[in-house]
Amino acid sequence: MSFIGNVIWFLFAGLWQALAWAFVGALWCITVVGIPVGLQCFKMAGLSCMPFGRQVVYGGGLGSTVVNVLWIVFGGAELALAFCVNGALLCITVVGIPFGLQCFKQAKLALMPIGAAVVAA
Repeated sequence: MSFIGNVIWFLFAGLWQALAWAFVGALWCITVVGIPVGLQCFKMAGLSCMPFGRQVVYGGGLGSTVVNVLWIVFGGAELALAFCVNGALLCITVVGIPFGLQCFKQAKLALMPIGAAVVAA
C-alpha cells in the first residue's frame, strides 16, 4: 500500500517539494560553512519523494538547535509555509487527507531538519 501512496504522493506533491528542498540545499552549499546543512537538505529531498513507510526521528543537541535557528531564518520558514499551504489544499478532499498529513509532517521537518534522521517505519 505504501508503494501506491508514494506514487500518488510523488505526482501531486513530492516532486515539487523535493525540488524545493534541493534548491535550498544548493543555495546552502554555495558557502563552505553551509555544506553540512545543504547535505541534510538533499537527504530531506529524498524523503520528500517517497515519505510513506518512513518516519523522522528528531535528535541532536545544542549545536543542532543553534543551526536550526539559523535554518529557520535562511530557508526553513518559507519551506514550512509552502508545505502547510499544500497540506491544507490536499486536506480539502477525504482522499487527500493522508497526503495532507504528510505535507504537515514535511512542514515540521522544514522547521527542524538539522539533527533529524529518516528511518524505516
